[in-house]
Amino acid sequence: MADRPTDAAPTFVPVDASVDHIRGKADAPAVLVEYGDFECPYCGAAYAVVRSLEQEFGDQLALVFREYPVPRVHPHALDAALAAEAAAASGHFWEMHDQLFTHQDALTEADLRRYAEEVGVPPDDVVRPAADAYADRVRRDVESGTAAAIPGTPSFFLNGVALDGIHARALSASIREVLDGS
Repeated sequence: MADRPTDAAPTFVPVDASVDHIRGKADAPAVLVEYGDFECPYCGAAYAVVRSLEQEFGDQLALVFREYPVPRVHPHALDAALAAEAAAASGHFWEMHDQLFTHQDALTEADLRRYAEEVGVPPDDVVRPAADAYADRVRRDVESGTAAAIPGTPSFFLNGVALDGIHARALSASIREVLDGS
């Protein structure tokens, strides 16, 4: 991962619909950006919270997922991120995202191949060496997280403002506050 100079002010990289993975309407009044690692147990817990927020707010909320694998702690995280990006190239990012979080305790090469088949992506596309073609895409997300000085995964931003924690009530209240102000 890239290191952020200690004297640099944190900078949130704005959502770019031509690059970011967005579930929901890009122009929704509330846009929740998550920096996540598919093998991180806290991200796994956040997955359920985010899905409930999507149900609660519907079209008023868009979700953006940015890759932030931490391979020194989670040995399968980078391969999972590459697999998700390879699936994105076939138009199946969110299906793969959901598979990876649903089965985050099973992220071996064989598992990634199986999930690819289940979501309609050629299995060889989501593993190395083919998946290495998406390393720059993952690096872009990691660098944007580093620029934003995220403390770890998961990290959330609501309309560009950093949020603390993954508690459903607090996140819901923050989203409701944004919606009430729009």
